Amino acid sequence: MVAGRVVRFDSSRGYGFIAPDHGGEDVFLHVNDLLIPEASLRTGLTVDFEIEEGDRGPKASSVRLTAGADNRPLTLATAGAVSADRRPDDDSLCDVLTREEYLAETTDALLESVPSLTGSQILQVRLTVLELAKTHGWIS
Repeated sequence: MVAGRVVRFDSSRGYGFIAPDHGGEDVFLHVNDLLIPEASLRTGLTVDFEIEEGDRGPKASSVRLTAGADNRPLTLATAGAVSADRRPDDDSLCDVLTREEYLAETTDALLESVPSLTGSQILQVRLTVLELAKTHGWIS
């Protein structure tokens, strides 16, 4: 068994990637190879898994939770510790936010960067960005 952290998982597409703790390239993860409920899968989750050689490279199988692991979500502050060959600003290491968290952060960023925006302008931008975030799986 190999230990690692989920760096990305798109539940609508049924796949993602795991960064092995020992380093190296990320391992492909498919929903059919989970031994845990799909609903429990999230960025930063510590898992144990087998590595098989798939058609396009390494593939995880028999994926389960790591016993006794602290499975709090991965944050940008701790993202650099996942794998030595990753940068902390790597997009694949970002948290997936709830809709409410995403809207709050978007609103704060808009107000900070363009204080002259009106309430209706902010609402329109938030709606557009929210749809973009849903399309890319940035929010849950």
